[in-house]
Amino acid sequence: MQVTIDRNSGFCFGVVYAIQVAERELAESGKLYCLGDIVHNNMEVNRLKEMGLVIIDHRDLPLLNNCKVMIRAHGEPPETYEIALKNNIHLVDASCPIVLNLQQEVRYGYEDMMERNGQIVIYGKEGHAEVNGLKGQTNGKAIVVGNEDDLEKINFTRPVRLYSQTTKSVKGFQQIVKLIEARMMEVKPGDDIDFQWSDSICRQVSNRATLLKEFAARYEVIVFVSGLKSSNGMVLYQVCKEMNQNSYLVSEKGELHQEWFEGRRSVGVCGATSTPMWLMEEVGDEIKKIHKTHASA
Repeated sequence: MQVTIDRNSGFCFGVVYAIQVAERELAESGKLYCLGDIVHNNMEVNRLKEMGLVIIDHRDLPLLNNCKVMIRAHGEPPETYEIALKNNIHLVDASCPIVLNLQQEVRYGYEDMMERNGQIVIYGKEGHAEVNGLKGQTNGKAIVVGNEDDLEKINFTRPVRLYSQTTKSVKGFQQIVKLIEARMMEVKPGDDIDFQWSDSICRQVSNRATLLKEFAARYEVIVFVSGLKSSNGMVLYQVCKEMNQNSYLVSEKGELHQEWFEGRRSVGVCGATSTPMWLMEEVGDEIKKIHKTHASA
């Protein structure tokens, strides 16, 4: 059986940077607090925990003093920086540059909308760490929409500025743009509508979809490796599933099933931008063992 690892899969540069920062800090001190999972992959998080990484949440932060706390690639709202300053916490900021730039755009857009009785709308997943950081730039007033039903939250008689979580799909964002535009034109027919949007989707992430379509079509079976918390992972897994119905989602090698590979000659292993290459290789090796054991039985 041919088992091929997708070399275009794996960490995006923002996650690579965050992991490198954590490893460097841990090598120096042996302990580092991280605000939330450093990456949405339990296997990688557990590896770093063994090196001394301590995962905390926002309820823990005000209780800490005189220590180092890492901000992961997703970014944080202004309140996090305020607490750190008050409690003499040294923030090791590994926010993705693309996310930081988007936060600045949202903050400027919010100031403009406040002057014009407008609204900030974010296409994303409510409660996602990146979205929380973006909402923080608007004092929590941004409207988060994830699908067409959520559009009911918007007042279409008022100006709208639309942004997107960086890991959402381009296709989904373009659909939301069309729907908002159509709703605003329905409410104000014949008038100029005040609607602007900023395509803030990370192309390193969105381009993965095209590459994955090509990859998924080349093999009889696709095994997609991703943590279940990964928003990006769920989107990319669906890309594989649409292209190849024999696509399966696993978070680690123990979730593989022998029957997936019976009578098959080729398997492709790929993953999310939060999936480490070592984990995909581990899954690939396990598939070979399963096939070898079954073939010799």
